Amino acid sequence: MRLVLYEPDIPQNTGTMLRLGAALGVAVDLIEPCGFLIDDRRLRRAAMDYADFLDLTRWTSWRRYSEAGHAGRLVLLTTRAAQPYTEFAFAADDRIMVGRESAGVPDAVHDAAGARLVIPLRPEARSINVATAAAMVLGEAIRQTTLSMIARR
Repeated sequence: MRLVLYEPDIPQNTGTMLRLGAALGVAVDLIEPCGFLIDDRRLRRAAMDYADFLDLTRWTSWRRYSEAGHAGRLVLLTTRAAQPYTEFAFAADDRIMVGRESAGVPDAVHDAAGARLVIPLRPEARSINVATAAAMVLGEAIRQTTLSMIARR
């Protein structure tokens, strides 16, 4: 399983998701450009002391990422989806993608996803923080895939 960050805008959210991936043992793909300056020093600061065990792959563009031939489904978290993440059967090789805080993902990325999931919210709520969304859905995906692995033993 992997967490995919599409052109993140806010360094604090990116740092939170990098730490999330490191702490849970989930690899992270960072698709650039980012909405902030990013270099090794800034990445290490954002990931704090988790950087040493973070499995991070940086991609210079969506085109390079999409042409790389990844295993598993691309599962996009989006407010434009109809299927709640709680009603989705995750697989261990899924790539869970979150979009930019300011704009989500463009239609071409949306269309490339093998599945599109939404976090059900109250009607008056527009969205939740992208790092919070990533943690909720990644937690459910790990729960499902870990339980299915235990059941097969």
